[in-house]
Amino acid sequence: MVQKIYPSPAAALDGILFDGMTIMSGGFGLSGNPESLIPEIKVSGVKGLTVISNNAGADGFGLWMLLQTRQIAKMISSYVGDNKLFEQQYLSGELELELNPQGTLAERIRAGGAGIPAFYTKTGVGTVVADGKPVEAFEGEDYVRETWLRADLSIIKAWRADTAGNLMFRKTARNFNAPMATAGKITVVEAEEIVEPGTFDQDAIHVPGIYVNRIVKSTINEKRIEKLTVRERA
Repeated sequence: MVQKIYPSPAAALDGILFDGMTIMSGGFGLSGNPESLIPEIKVSGVKGLTVISNNAGADGFGLWMLLQTRQIAKMISSYVGDNKLFEQQYLSGELELELNPQGTLAERIRAGGAGIPAFYTKTGVGTVVADGKPVEAFEGEDYVRETWLRADLSIIKAWRADTAGNLMFRKTARNFNAPMATAGKITVVEAEEIVEPGTFDQDAIHVPGIYVNRIVKSTINEKRIEKLTVRERA
């Protein structure tokens, strides 16, 4: 069996990073972010990055770290949210931004992993989303053509991984992590728990190990709550 387990996040990224590369980073809001791998990308000093992620973390957390150090040149995302640094860099022209409808972003990533170079969707027809893209009619309705997304590296946060690379995610942390794991030339996974093959029920595997190149036990599991909402006790 190919050895996929690495002793640290830094070791798991060793020899992979280079200036100008494209990185997919899992997560939705603050759920399922690769919290242990992102700081190591920051420490590496690699720059000119194109990062594909639903959003770019939040103040002091996640991909925000790479915005702060100006290591990201372009974001391909669906959501800016409350990330003021993301907003400021885009509005100042410092950061290139390609905004996608969220479902379209997810499907572009899935298509990249499935080897489908393009597909058609109604989402965005007649808006700026369709500018410069082919539009065709199917059964009397217009659809805009979108292209796949692939990356040099996918960084993924899993709940559990076995040593063969089979992955399980917990609830909403599955989000973009599952399709991104299939769409990177190299996929590096940080997992909260690493177990032996055969531990999982085969039907419970969310991503098969064939897509995973390197695994490391996560060292940061902060799991912040982006917007804490509580109600008064009775």
